[in-house]
Amino acid sequence: MQAVVFWLIYPLLWLISILPFWLFYRVSDVVYFIVYHLVGYRKKTVTHNLKLVFPEKSSEEIIKIRKKFYAHMCDMFLEMVKSISISEEELKKRFVFTNLEELRRIEKLDKSIMLMCGHYASFEWLFALQLNNLNHKAYGIYKKIRNPGFDKLINDIRRRFGAELIQNSKSTLRIAHNQKEGIRGVYAMIADQSPKSPNYKFWTDFMGKKVPFYIGSERMAKEFDMAVIYLHVDKVKRGYYKASLINIADNPTETENNQITLDYIQHLEKQIREKPELYLWTHKRWKHLGKEIPKNAIVR
Repeated sequence: MQAVVFWLIYPLLWLISILPFWLFYRVSDVVYFIVYHLVGYRKKTVTHNLKLVFPEKSSEEIIKIRKKFYAHMCDMFLEMVKSISISEEELKKRFVFTNLEELRRIEKLDKSIMLMCGHYASFEWLFALQLNNLNHKAYGIYKKIRNPGFDKLINDIRRRFGAELIQNSKSTLRIAHNQKEGIRGVYAMIADQSPKSPNYKFWTDFMGKKVPFYIGSERMAKEFDMAVIYLHVDKVKRGYYKASLINIADNPTETENNQITLDYIQHLEKQIREKPELYLWTHKRWKHLGKEIPKNAIVR
């Protein structure tokens, strides 16, 4: 059944992907109208999250942010679809890295890189990184999609430009293998996922609310002595992004425990407060808010 669903939907996705951009974004406008006004996809969750972290904002301000967010979310989803056919030249023009010299500097340290990302702006066109003649190979750590057809599609899109996806459950083994073979990589990991269980052992403030936080990125960076960079992505205008690489740690083993994660959160919070409409508010990031913190948890 999953294969049938995929082959029914894929032709439509391919047709959308080859549309010229001026028409492509008109399709996104239609999708926005359906998702926001007709379906109301997770509108209660989005509204709750916005009111939770921005209690000082009026109802009118919350609604304005909410509308902008849904418009951006639809653009971002369709930009993933556009990746099926977008050219290398077009992708490099639309997702620009402003300071690749930071990667060149770390390459000279002969270290792999943990690239800590957030559910912010665009993480769909990040694989444009591999188009800039890096000595490091680009990897994305991700959660496997249940539908095997769509999971293969996502992997094929990344491979078009030389990047590779690694399932999160296999990431440690793959990085260990690469390190042993002397393969230096840039491992992109979205680090603001919410743990499934409130019994997670590290709790800290995120947008002023105490919640459990994964520290997997920091753990792997320390285990394999990888330099750590925060990916700062901004939306310049519709369909155009610029990314800056902000150093967090060259020598993670020398940092205090959890400090890398705290620095990452600080960078991400700053971006969210500046342009809240670019964060993924459908994500249930604060679902464990108010639950009892385990007695053996680290609280910062």
